[in-house]
Amino acid sequence: MRFAVKTAPEKTTWQEMLAMWRAADEIELFESAWSFDHFEPVYGERSQPCLEGWTTLAALAQATSRIRLGVMVTGTPYRHPAVLANMAAAVDIVAGGRLELGLGAGWNESEAGAYGIDLLPLRQRMDRFDEACDVIVGLLTQPCFSYRGEHFSIDGGYCEPKAVQQPHPPICIGGSGQKRTLRTVARVAQHWNLIGGSVDDFRRLRDVLHTHCADLGRDPGEIMTSSHLWVDSSRPVDPAAIAGQAEAYVGSGLDMAIVYLHAPYDPAVLGPIAEALAPLADA
Repeated sequence: MRFAVKTAPEKTTWQEMLAMWRAADEIELFESAWSFDHFEPVYGERSQPCLEGWTTLAALAQATSRIRLGVMVTGTPYRHPAVLANMAAAVDIVAGGRLELGLGAGWNESEAGAYGIDLLPLRQRMDRFDEACDVIVGLLTQPCFSYRGEHFSIDGGYCEPKAVQQPHPPICIGGSGQKRTLRTVARVAQHWNLIGGSVDDFRRLRDVLHTHCADLGRDPGEIMTSSHLWVDSSRPVDPAAIAGQAEAYVGSGLDMAIVYLHAPYDPAVLGPIAEALAPLADA
């Protein structure tokens, strides 16, 4: 099993986030580090601080040297996919080829409503997400890209310079929708993230993903799987409890467990967490 960390950029400061990511960068066990893409807190009062995900990701890419990094996951309704493709290419260049490109259809109705962003009804939202994935992949991989869909049209668009990683940074799609989300994972992604649920939920949804892969002629072995290890921010961090969550996934086929931390942040907790998880690294 492989391991990563995730830090919610809410109710915190830039200095605290930076310290956490630099500490994670120095611990080899942690393969990647992730933020989230929201403009308001998800786990707190809306008026509390929340750092914008992609702006801080670019800065964290410059401030680290080893760890892979991404936003888990980017709400595609928040940015035109052509803009996001250019952002992704730029951050991958800044990071020296360490970007993981997290994408999702969007879900936060309260946040979207506050900002006047139209999430659309679910079916249309998923249609738009599929088109957004096509636009992003097209711009990242083709010298000059054109596209005409119901939601997006590109007429000879360029994305230069290209990302360091070719044909494009690995795409991580987060979600559990069996009919649409997992089919999009099978179609375009290299990484599927299940944000929460039981081990049995993971197994069941993984089997659904494999069915979509079979339908599309995709080798499911090409798609890394991940899920979160939840840390209760109201209590002192318990590395043994975190390791217990990870151990429950042993034998399930999960590739990566992501330790999801919340403010207040203390970089010193990462070492004991890594020590507790290390025996499972070969599981």
